[in-house]
Amino acid sequence: MLGLDVCEFGGQLLELMWLTVCYRGIMADKEAEKPVGEEEETDLNYQPPAQKSLQEIQELDKEDESLNKYKQALLGSGPVIADPSVPNVQVTRLTLVCDKAPAPITMDLTGDLEALKKQNFVLMEGVDYKVKIHFKVNKEIVSGLKYVHHTYRKGIRVDKAVYMVGSYGPRVEEHEFMTPVEEAPKGMLVRGGYHIKSYFTDDDKTDHLSWEWNLNIKKEWTD
Repeated sequence: MLGLDVCEFGGQLLELMWLTVCYRGIMADKEAEKPVGEEEETDLNYQPPAQKSLQEIQELDKEDESLNKYKQALLGSGPVIADPSVPNVQVTRLTLVCDKAPAPITMDLTGDLEALKKQNFVLMEGVDYKVKIHFKVNKEIVSGLKYVHHTYRKGIRVDKAVYMVGSYGPRVEEHEFMTPVEEAPKGMLVRGGYHIKSYFTDDDKTDHLSWEWNLNIKKEWTD
């Protein structure tokens, strides 16, 4: 949890960004870009593009058969869920992926988030781990997704991390994002309890999900 800001995009996500960002330039749509405003975004030196709806992208150059096939492969035929009461982005779970852990370290984000505040997740000092997030996109393309967490110890913020997740289109299956490998802190001074406030947001500063949880750094998994 005590890491640096990172930015990692997969090949398919770059293609999707091409549709949502570069395609805007090809069509000479000169919409103004929004300036960066949040503290967490400032360090990333990243300016979000003007957003296009899924329908707008699907309607562009409809006579181009090859481009239509390309868009179909990336974006599907339309929204997965039409129910307006269902959010566009649903974060379902977060996992600390560690080969040395005696059991999966997973939190269910679809249930009672208040109860999650009372749970304590254990990570042994010095182990390598990754953070994996599962989420669904139901209706429209969402650009500039990012996962942010602030780490506190005894009420004082000791670390901030921002992970650029990328841009995604709707589909039935869940998307997943994995951070690079990090090493858990080690040593007597860093052992103990940490409180973490997590946020899953995007370019438009939409709060898709915010939650809090506790992490204990221990000398051994079961001490």
